[in-house]
Amino acid sequence: MKRVLITGAAGFLGSHLCDRFIKEGYEVVGMDNLITGNLKNIEHLFPLKQFSFYHHDVSRFIHVPGQLDYVLHFASPASPIDYLKIPIQTLKVGSLGTHNCLGLALSKKARILVASTSEVYGDPLVHPQTEDYWGNVNPVGPRGVYDEAKRFQEAITMAYHTYHGLETRIVRIFNTYGPRMRLNDGRALPAFIGQALRGEDLTVFGDGSQTRSFCYVDDLVDGIYRLLLSDYAQPVNVGNPDEISL
Repeated sequence: MKRVLITGAAGFLGSHLCDRFIKEGYEVVGMDNLITGNLKNIEHLFPLKQFSFYHHDVSRFIHVPGQLDYVLHFASPASPIDYLKIPIQTLKVGSLGTHNCLGLALSKKARILVASTSEVYGDPLVHPQTEDYWGNVNPVGPRGVYDEAKRFQEAITMAYHTYHGLETRIVRIFNTYGPRMRLNDGRALPAFIGQALRGEDLTVFGDGSQTRSFCYVDDLVDGIYRLLLSDYAQPVNVGNPDEISL
């Protein structure tokens, strides 16, 4: 049975990845420091013998006994409310945490996939963005802690690929929605849904002309799974090419 480590396992995306890999017949090791994750997202997996969980901060040294075939690094605050509240932890999990995950993957001879983001493009001047667009970024702006952590993450991952020959995959994730999203995470869809459920007026962001591309979580997880098992090492955008106005 193949064995996979998923960091950020108790988060929105991490928990869905745990479900998918269990379904595909893998042994799953989940890891999360629960700073933004929630054990309720994975509590249904605890009775399974093919699932184990480590309460650990990946910014500190990672030790996982036994063989590992794959590492998926999804630990990170991911909403503006989170990473503006805990900026230093956000920077550390994208830098030190990624370094630790890469070192673990190298020692285990495992393939690693890291979760990057459309945020690496900054405030893009090109729509939709393609992987060869270098972006329009502000490293010292309020979102810089998240953007730059992810940009560094991509750089060190590629360095491990070229210098050590490590098998690496990089996925750039666009706006994803679905079950287990937190209604208060500061994103447009949960805000709309939360207001609708509470019977409140819907907030229009700006003048309503802003656009987003939305991707359902199951489709994203399928894209991540296929990318992991592919032989492609360059960053790959996974999202919806069609943007809709808010």
